Amino acid sequence: MNAILLASLLFSQVEPLPTGKSMIEIRFGEVPLKLFVYKPAAFRDGPLLMVFHGVLRNAEEYRDHAVPMGDRFGALIVAPLFDEVTFPLAKYQLGGIVADGRVTLPAERTGEYVNRIAKELRRREGRENMPYSLIGHSGGGQFLVRLAAFVPTDATRIVAANPGTHTFPTRTANFPYGFGGLPDELQTDAVLKAYLAQPLTIYVGTKDTERDEYLDTKPAADAQGSVRFERGKNAFAAAQKLAKERSWPFRWKLVIAQDVEHDHEKMFNHDACAQALGWMKP
Repeated sequence: MNAILLASLLFSQVEPLPTGKSMIEIRFGEVPLKLFVYKPAAFRDGPLLMVFHGVLRNAEEYRDHAVPMGDRFGALIVAPLFDEVTFPLAKYQLGGIVADGRVTLPAERTGEYVNRIAKELRRREGRENMPYSLIGHSGGGQFLVRLAAFVPTDATRIVAANPGTHTFPTRTANFPYGFGGLPDELQTDAVLKAYLAQPLTIYVGTKDTERDEYLDTKPAADAQGSVRFERGKNAFAAAQKLAKERSWPFRWKLVIAQDVEHDHEKMFNHDACAQALGWMKP
C-alpha cells in the first residue's frame, strides 16, 4: 500500500466534527486543551477559523460570539482554551518565548499548539490541506503578535485585534516590546525580515482609547502609544517603514473598525472584519 493511499484511509476513518456547537478535548503530551467548536449546518469545504480569547480566558464565550462569523464566512470556528494555570501571561500573551529566564526551544513555544490544533482538526475533517486563519482579541491578539514573530505556521491570515502591546520590529526595545535582549539568533535581520513577511493584520477599533485595568502601562508599553488604538497604528507604521527602508517583502495590513471600543464581539461582527481576514462576504 503506498503512502498516499494509506494517508487517505487514515483521514477517512475519523468521524468529522458534529454540526452546531460542541466541545472537544484533545491532548498534546501531558497538556489537555479544550476546544469550543461551531460548525455551521451549511459548512462544506470552507476554511477553519481559530479564535483566541483574551485575559478572561473565556473561550466558550468567544466561540459563541464568533458564530455569526462562522455563518457569514462559511467557516468552521474553533476557540481553544488556554487556562491561566497552565498558560500564565508569559506563556499565553507573551507566547512562551521566554521561560524561567531562558529562551525556549521552538517546539516549546505556545504558538506551536496552533500547528498541532490545525493538524488534528484537518485530520478529523478528512481535509489534509484545509486552509485556516487566526483571529485573537486583546490578550489573544498579543498571543498572535508573538506567534507571528517567532512561530512559523501555514495560516492564511493572522489577525491581531486590539492587542494591548506589540512586538515592534526593532532591537532597541527589549522583548516583549521588541526583539532586544533576546539571543543573537532571535534578533537577526533574517528574523525581522521573516516577521514582516508574515500575513499579519493589525485590526484596531477607533474607540479603543481607554486606559483600563488590563492595559500594560509600563514605560516600555507607553512608548508604543498611550492607548491600544495608537499602539496598533504605530506598530504597523514602524513595520512598514522598516520594510520600505530595507526593500523587504511586507505582508502586514492595517484594518480599522470605525466606532468600536475594546469589545471582541463588535470587532468580530464589524464589516471591516472581512477585510481583516481577507475574506469577502458570501
